[in-house]
Amino acid sequence: MDSSRHSDQWVRALWLIASLVLLVALAWATNRLAAVSPKALEYPLWAALLGLAAGGIASATGVKERLGKAFRAELFLKTGLVLLGAAVNLKEILSVGARGVIQAIVLVSAVFAFTWWLGGQLHLEKRLRALMGAAVSICGVSAAIAAAGAVLARREQLAYVTALVIVTALPMMVLMPWIAAAAGMSPEWAGAWFGGNIDTTAAVVGAGAMYGEAAVKVASIVKMAQNALIGVVAFLLAFYWVAREEGSTAGRPSARMIWERFPKFVLGFLAVSVLASVGLFTKDQIKDINALRHWAFTLAFIGIGWQLSFGELRKIGLRPLLVYLAATVFNTLLALGLSWALFGR
Repeated sequence: MDSSRHSDQWVRALWLIASLVLLVALAWATNRLAAVSPKALEYPLWAALLGLAAGGIASATGVKERLGKAFRAELFLKTGLVLLGAAVNLKEILSVGARGVIQAIVLVSAVFAFTWWLGGQLHLEKRLRALMGAAVSICGVSAAIAAAGAVLARREQLAYVTALVIVTALPMMVLMPWIAAAAGMSPEWAGAWFGGNIDTTAAVVGAGAMYGEAAVKVASIVKMAQNALIGVVAFLLAFYWVAREEGSTAGRPSARMIWERFPKFVLGFLAVSVLASVGLFTKDQIKDINALRHWAFTLAFIGIGWQLSFGELRKIGLRPLLVYLAATVFNTLLALGLSWALFGR
């Protein structure tokens, strides 16, 4: 009997090693494809597609469950979000004064409220509305991850929102600098518009780079200001969910209940942000942290693709797409007006 148990342990260990090797190989392939493909095709897209393909093959051959031990999408997502804190420098946010903070607060509040309201009008499930609202109003996938932890969203919902973020951010990164140039926007105005509107940080930097160095700086700082609100939104969502959505069955929500629901990894994000802001990390160390974050998110998106279920996605339907596109248009117009009022004059 001991011999049989020992043999089973060896078999499980071998499957775990095979799972790790496959995950690393997919991550390497993801970054190779991202390096040789057009800039607009960011690594999350390749990671999700390769994970989806690998998961499909493993499922067809009957080894998906045994080969999926290392595909821990949630763990890698949380790790990447904590490391994202190093890219949020509070001193740089303050360097643009109250303007960047005001724009971030108004945009996040108004766009989240609009997305939540419109999703309700089209009868979307509330967890999906929370993810979409956070993604459009703050910073795309990172905010959706934090929201998912606060409301216990399903992984299919997070995968759907991730796909929407990528699909909308890519054309915006290309079109917005062209529109800004045609309208004769100043670099500060254009940068504030890019940072307040485009959902992914990489696409924000890409759009700013197309418009010039001054636009890159303002765009990055405005996006940082929005990223800094991830913790606030996660806390408010956790509080709302316990108090309103689960309050009828759980009774009056206590501080303990809210703390248990609050996604703790957000505290890590805030802590790393503070440490980076006070200068604890050197430029080289921040560069290394950003590289680790890139790999963590790469592994996470591969895991999302691996776990993706087309059956569940079909159940979600097309209405979320309409809500997301409408919210993006609303965000675009509001960010345009706010950036002009705060940075354009």
